[in-house]
Amino acid sequence: MDRNHYRFLSVWRLPAPPAAVYAALARVEDYPRWWPQVRRVTRRDADAADITVRSALPYALTFTVRQVRRDAAGGVLEAAMSGDIAGRARWTVTADGAGSLARYEQSVDVNKPLLRRFAVPGRPLFRANHRLMMRAGERGLAARLRAV
Repeated sequence: MDRNHYRFLSVWRLPAPPAAVYAALARVEDYPRWWPQVRRVTRRDADAADITVRSALPYALTFTVRQVRRDAAGGVLEAAMSGDIAGRARWTVTADGAGSLARYEQSVDVNKPLLRRFAVPGRPLFRANHRLMMRAGERGLAARLRAV
C-alpha cells in the first residue's frame, strides 16, 4: 500500500431532488458559501478552478480541479485534481425518496511535503480530518437546499 494514497467514500442524504443537488454541486465557485472548510475557489476557466481547503488540522491544501465529465442526466460530475493532492473525484447524485443521495468518491495521492513527511503516524488523523470536512459539507449543503 502506498502510504500517500487515499481513497474516500462519502454518501450525503440531502433534502432536495437530484436536479437541485446536481446543480448545487456543479457550481464549485459557490462551495465556500455553504461548505466552511472550502476557503477559496478561483475559477481558471469554464472547466477548471483552484481550490483551497482547510479542516480541523492546521494545514491547508490547494489544488486545481479540472472537469472531465459532466452528465446532468446521469447525475455525474467527475474531475481530475492536481496540486497538493492529485487524482480523481466523482459525485454521483441519485433519487432517494423525496430527496437525494450524493455519493462522493475520491482517489488521490498526497503531494504536500508536510503531509508526506507524516504519512504513517498522521494517516488516522488525516482520514478523520477528511470525515469532519465531509460531514460539514453535507450539513452546509442540506441547509442551503432547505433555504431555497
